[in-house]
Amino acid sequence: MRLRTESELMARFVGRFGSVRYLSAVDFEDGLLEFTAPAQYEGHDLHFAGKLAGDSIEGSTADADGNTIPFRATRSPNLVRDTLPNPGDTIDLFDGQSLAGWEASEGLLNATPPCVDLISTEEFDDFQLEVEFRYPEGSNSGIYLRGRYEVQVQDDHGKALDPLRMGAIYGFVVPRIDASKPAGEWQTYIITLVGRSVSVTLNGVKIINGQRIPGITGGALDSDQGAPGPIMLQGDHGPIEFRRISLTPL
Repeated sequence: MRLRTESELMARFVGRFGSVRYLSAVDFEDGLLEFTAPAQYEGHDLHFAGKLAGDSIEGSTADADGNTIPFRATRSPNLVRDTLPNPGDTIDLFDGQSLAGWEASEGLLNATPPCVDLISTEEFDDFQLEVEFRYPEGSNSGIYLRGRYEVQVQDDHGKALDPLRMGAIYGFVVPRIDASKPAGEWQTYIITLVGRSVSVTLNGVKIINGQRIPGITGGALDSDQGAPGPIMLQGDHGPIEFRRISLTPL
């Protein structure tokens, strides 16, 4: 996403993991784009260079060993809906009895933490998701909508709000109030996603109301934002328990 000031270009960047960050340098002239993202978890700055080709950008970057990696960037869809959504039949993705309808991201169903992610085999477009969960003290996890937008799950009761805390759309959208319970208690999310518009109710309190998600969050399965996607439960950070997950397509 690019922001223009009176005198310079500014931009934000989301990598394969981590949160959104501002670029340390960005230049666009005569169809050529170059930008540098400061290191977050990579251990080195990320430099990209590409050329505008129609409605896409084609260029290259380098991995940690200096190997050249080609890339092709395409414009993200607006995902603005012309009509109000109508609810379909509610689906029990998890009823506390069976893992049918889920697969592990690395071919395993369970492991000693940190574990693998669990991904629904069915994919969804617009929906309302209801989840009952709990976690131990200090835990950190997340629920990915369409496998691309992480709703943070973290032991943050009583802490200051920011875009990395419980209930946030990771790195982008800050909840308006802390409605989380202390660790060890059962909690409930009701999350509605229509296009890019997201609303989040935590423990009966609406903490995000129709905010726009600008792009994918770190750890996304892919960046094809115009396509349906699965529900993904993050398993590589901290332990979390789920006793009910239901989804109503819209």
